[in-house]
Order: sequence, then structure tokens, then C-alpha cells
Amino acid sequence: MHLKVLGLNHRTAPIEIREKFSVSKEAIRRGLENLDGYDGLSEAVILSTCNRSEIYAVTAEGCEESVYQFLNDLIGGVVDKNFLYEFDDETCTEHLFEVAAGLDSLILGEGQILSQVKEAYSVAKSAAATSTILNTLFHRAIAAGKRVRTETKIAYNSVSVSSAAVALAEKNLGGFTDKSALIFGAGKMAQLTAQHLLSHGLKKIFVANHHLERAEDMAAKIGGQAVAWEDAFTSAAHVDIIITSTGAPHYVVKPWQTQQLMTRREGRGIFFIDIAVPRDVDPEVGKIKGVTLYNIDDLESVVEKNLQARQREAQLAKKIVAEDAAALMERFKYLKFQPLMANLSERAEQIRARELRKFSSKLPDLTSDEQKILEQMTRRIVRKLLRMPMMKLNASAGTDAENFYTQAVKALFTDEVNLFAQN
Repeated sequence: MHLKVLGLNHRTAPIEIREKFSVSKEAIRRGLENLDGYDGLSEAVILSTCNRSEIYAVTAEGCEESVYQFLNDLIGGVVDKNFLYEFDDETCTEHLFEVAAGLDSLILGEGQILSQVKEAYSVAKSAAATSTILNTLFHRAIAAGKRVRTETKIAYNSVSVSSAAVALAEKNLGGFTDKSALIFGAGKMAQLTAQHLLSHGLKKIFVANHHLERAEDMAAKIGGQAVAWEDAFTSAAHVDIIITSTGAPHYVVKPWQTQQLMTRREGRGIFFIDIAVPRDVDPEVGKIKGVTLYNIDDLESVVEKNLQARQREAQLAKKIVAEDAAALMERFKYLKFQPLMANLSERAEQIRARELRKFSSKLPDLTSDEQKILEQMTRRIVRKLLRMPMMKLNASAGTDAENFYTQAVKALFTDEVNLFAQN
């Protein structure tokens, strides 16, 4: 079996490509529930965030193309391989550990990715798409992510997408004194952004959402004001910042709406930050006079501020990741032998139990204690007989002798046990 990750992120693909890979949790779950329809694809986890889309998979020899086909079917199109990266086995393991630790994020050390890794694994597990390999991999990756955050300061002074958006707005507006904002969306990212705005001194926030009750719920939490979706641009005539963070599959802010808005504002400029993927704001909006528009790719400049300190901590984090990944790969060497060892032990136990039953029937006067002694003795004999071949098999893991010992155990024990079992 082979371990593989196939994916793209903010480094390999621009936002207009990444937004095509935005897949709902329910669609991911449905896809994973049909995993057995792909040749040689036995386990899979889909990690889909604003800045990355990845499939981690366990495949049989020669069936790696099934991973690519699964990804195509998931997004309903054909993926351009020029935007994809692909890692196998050890490099796949190291990659996931770095992702969970925040080392591969747009914003180095950001904490949200660890919860996203947990959620992706939870969805896959609930869809019965994981087994021994990916269960082990994701448990260890999540533990490594936690260890990095405990033993280093990589998350200190780091910024999330939402805090970076607020820092960008604050810098361009010269502070938030007497400023107000309108937020499209009421999800987790929108709420985080609102909290950052308030912590930086902004006093007035309007919240617009297609479902008014969700806008009202968020507004109540942050001390803002909910507005009906159809009235949002009326409120926008008086705000300084518009931040969009919806899950809509299409643009929710269009050029003609914005042009009308700017006419009502009588030349007063406005600041748009689009942190949604797919994008909420039509790029043409940025060409309208008086409009300043940033999308999620523009946030990289904000990240540079504390980059040196975070990179020093990243070196420590990489050592932790390398240690934990190496330890896991060592364990994976032995996992492949478990089915063979289990089969050998099971068949030996079948012979032991059958022979003991035959022998016991000839000694009907055995006491209960004597029967227990015989049971214990025969179990110990079987364990001692199997101990040396199993030790040799384990010791060969990852060496040139691995195939020799695997075949030898199969020939000398498994087949022979089968012959005995038939007599």
C-alpha cells in the first residue's frame, strides 16, 4: 500500500484556480462515502480550506491515478496538473505534519489550520473512509501540531486571515477612530473579523446575511446591528469598510451595485476586503473610482511584519515535525506486517485449540485447575514457537531483507500451517 497526497495551495495556484476547488463539507462526505468505487483507493481524507485543497489517500500498487480521478469527480471537472503537488509515503507524512503545525500556511504559524485538519479527519472517519493507516497518520499529525504550539512560540504575534484583513484596513485608513464597517456573512470567519475590528477600536459594525436571523445572532454577539441583505447597500452608503466573507458560489458584490453606491457617497472613498473563497467581490469593482479592493491574496504583505521572529520559531517547529514524522514512519514499517502476523497467530491458535480439545476428551477426569494449566502451557508453547520468526520479520522492516523474510515466513509457516489445519 502507498500513502499519497495530491493537492494545491496558495503557493501553487492563484485564487481564481483555488476557488474552483471550494467544495462543501456535505459534498466531501458524499464523495468519501463512494470511495470504494475507485480502483485500489482504500482510504482518503479531504482537507479543503481557503488556501488549500488536498486529498490524502492510501492506494494499492499501480492505482495512484485513482486519486487524481477522485479529485476530478469531486470538483466536477478536470484538474490541471500544473497547479498540483504530489508527495508519497515519507514526504506525504512530513507534509501533513507541517500543515498541522502551521508551517505550510499563508500566515506562518496560524492556529486555525489545526482545527481544520481535525475537522477534515472527522468528516472522513464518519464517512468510513479511514482505517489503520490514515487513522494513525492523522492522530499523530494532530498531536504534532499541538506539540509545536506548546513547545514553540510560532503562534505568538501570528495573524489569521481575519486579523490580517483588519490590520490592512487599519493601516490604509490611518486608524479606526470614528470609522464603521459592514460585514457580508455571519460565519466563523466573519465573526473573527468582527472581533478583531472591535479589539482595534472600531465602534460600529453592520452585519448582512441572506438569513436575517443569522445576522441578528452575530450582531447580538458583537454588539453590532443586523441589516437585511436587500438593504445592505443602503447601509454601505455611510460605512468606511466593507468586508465580505460569505460561502456564496458567485459574486455577491457587483460593479453596477458599487457604481450606484459610489454615486450616493458623493466621492467619499470606500475600502473593500474580500476574504472569501470563492471571491465575493467582482474584480471589476476595484477599477471603480474611489474604491480600494483587496482579496485574500493581497494579505501576504501584512504577514511580513513579524516574519523573522516567526521563522526562528519555525526552525524549532520543523525539528519537532521531523522527529515525530520519523517516529511515525518507523511505526509504518511494521504495520504492513500486521496482517501476515495476525494470520499466522490465528491459524496457530486454531491448531492449538483443536488439538487441546482432542487431548482433553481423552482425559475426562481433569480438574478445572488442571485444564487451566494445560491451556496456559499450550499457549506459551505456541508463542515461543512463533516468537523468533516474528522477531526476524520485524527486524527486516525497511531493509533489503524485508521481502526475503516476508516470503520465507509465508512459505515456511503460513502454507505449512494451512496443511496442518487440513489434517
